[in-house]
Amino acid sequence: MTSLEILFGLGMLAFGGDLLIRGSVSLAKALRLSPLLIGLTVVAFGTSAPELIASIRAAQLGAPGIAVGNVIGSNIANILLILGVAALITPLTADMKGFRRDATAVSIASVFFAGAIVLGLADRLWGVLALIALAVYILVAYRTGRVDGSGGVIAAEAKFAERNFRLNLATIMDISIVVAGLLILGFGGDLLVRSSVDVARMLGLTETFIGLTIVALGTSAPELVVSILAAIKRETDVAVGNIVGSNIFNILAVLGVTSLLIPLPIDPGLASFDLWVMLGATALLVLTAASGHRISRVEGIALLATYAAYLGIKLWLVMYAG
Repeated sequence: MTSLEILFGLGMLAFGGDLLIRGSVSLAKALRLSPLLIGLTVVAFGTSAPELIASIRAAQLGAPGIAVGNVIGSNIANILLILGVAALITPLTADMKGFRRDATAVSIASVFFAGAIVLGLADRLWGVLALIALAVYILVAYRTGRVDGSGGVIAAEAKFAERNFRLNLATIMDISIVVAGLLILGFGGDLLVRSSVDVARMLGLTETFIGLTIVALGTSAPELVVSILAAIKRETDVAVGNIVGSNIFNILAVLGVTSLLIPLPIDPGLASFDLWVMLGATALLVLTAASGHRISRVEGIALLATYAAYLGIKLWLVMYAG
């Protein structure tokens, strides 16, 4: 029964996230917001909404391991799994317009997150600093994007979302869909977190392991949908930009809001392995895109194999070395 609850919770997160993105993009366009602003707010927050709901609910239920594991696991899955799948569909390249700024932002955010992991705590001060950093990033990206057109990937992602997710309904319907998406996300997040905690206890697994794997995979569904659709349509800059933006928001917005509401103790075990996997994957993404090198299908397979190896090592550590 618990397994079915997990699957149902995952389904509700995927469906609720899809509704939220579609309704939000339609509503933003009806309000005549610019593509750059839509990309920086509506699309970015929409794809990170499942992570936010799941992490807040986990913290409320006294499962900080799931809350923190969800963020670091999602960032690892975004790069190794989702980009790997997208690269199998078509080789990926990043539009360099504005990428240097976003690569700098995701690198700084990852190091900032690493500091919290090493210290073993994301408290309210850390949450405030994370949200300030997010606000600075949005402001800088918006201003530079308007001045020199370096919105690049962000604006392209917003236009992509408008073409593929906009519903073209009346404004009141857009609002209703946004509300419905949020409600479904809330119920799905609660069901997923509660059932995941039960599974962890039944199987003797840590909550952090569940957050890094099952919950992280479930909450990454919107990023998976966007990147796969972008790869199919050969808009590879959107596929890559979607992952970079999501990883920034996962750290600064998701963990920032969660720790501001409820301070999160962090499993020190994350600093010995998972942290380095996340930092290594982030560095690989940044260096690959910054060098102008495309991610080929063979490299996509390598990314997927690396993710499979990561999961295998995690399971071995939990079952035999823990």
